[in-house]
Amino acid sequence: MGVRAVVFDIGNVLIEWQPERFYDAAIGPDRRKAFFAAIDLHAMNDRVDQGQNFEAVIRETAQANPDWADEVMMWHDRWIDMAAPVIDHSVRILRALRRAGVPVFALSNFGVETFDIGVREYPFLEEFDRRYISGHMGVTKPDARIYEMVEADCGVPADGLLFADDRQENLDAAAARGWQVHLFETPQGWEDRLIAEGLLTKEAMT
Repeated sequence: MGVRAVVFDIGNVLIEWQPERFYDAAIGPDRRKAFFAAIDLHAMNDRVDQGQNFEAVIRETAQANPDWADEVMMWHDRWIDMAAPVIDHSVRILRALRRAGVPVFALSNFGVETFDIGVREYPFLEEFDRRYISGHMGVTKPDARIYEMVEADCGVPADGLLFADDRQENLDAAAARGWQVHLFETPQGWEDRLIAEGLLTKEAMT
């Protein structure tokens, strides 16, 4: 039957997400390395992606780590600076698919409040036909349940979904359910895959 809908991850597919790079610039590489060694910041962020309140999680972590409280609070106060810049080529791909009449979904580990911030800064995040945001769903990739929930809601069979993500474990979980997958490394590679699938043409991207 072929691909019937295209599914985009957001972080590092449509918007760069590099907290380490942000902190390197903000506090210097040496202090950043010590900071990330002292606190499991990615685990903190996972709680937000699972649907816990963004500000409450960050404040709790800051209070538990007073030596790093200012740096922890930057995760809240300057979050949009970590979720930047937009990967413009990927946004052009998203829009070209929509012009071609291909249903386009988002499936992303993202907090409730942080996604709201993202939409305000990046209005293109409202252009998907369907959005599956982990904070709202109460489960994150690569838990099999999140893929099952997407299938149940969108009505597209698993083998009709083509999913691009930058993390292999997320793709492996999707592929285990029969999804077609693409490891996102560059937007050009993603464009080439979509052209090979017959979903885009080179002319559509000009």
